[in-house]
Amino acid sequence: MNKEEQHIYDLIKDIPDPEIPVLTIVDLGVIRKVERVSDDFVITITPTYTGCPAMNQFEDDILKTLKDNGVSNVHIETQYEPAWTTDWMSDNAKQKLQDYGIAPPQEKTSDKNYIIGKEKKKVICPQCKSEDTKMISQFGSTACKALYQCNNCKEPFDYFKCI
Repeated sequence: MNKEEQHIYDLIKDIPDPEIPVLTIVDLGVIRKVERVSDDFVITITPTYTGCPAMNQFEDDILKTLKDNGVSNVHIETQYEPAWTTDWMSDNAKQKLQDYGIAPPQEKTSDKNYIIGKEKKKVICPQCKSEDTKMISQFGSTACKALYQCNNCKEPFDYFKCI
């Protein structure tokens, strides 16, 4: 990244996820590339999943942030391949989820023991850290999360699904 591209990246890197405000678009791995093409800046983003409602908000927030900082020659491109995976989330992002009360993904998407809806590894309760948990529903507060309950502290919590 050259100096101009780095400046653009630095302006947008702290834009929060509208659904999980403790995470940024960089924490999630949504920003794929910032590059200068002729007189314009092209920002490439990848949706966390097809139809993610946050993507329109990400685009609006990127454009507004840059416009507020005097940058109007911006184009946003959406890149679908390779598909986004929770493997792109930083360890820092996973810790932020845990601290926020959402259990982070427990495995890599390449883990052969992982079957959607039938996790082989225990999902750890973000409140009391117990491994004695159970899935209540494959869908939580958003489509990217499942709803779990801790059998120890009895609290319900979201689990950010491994995608």
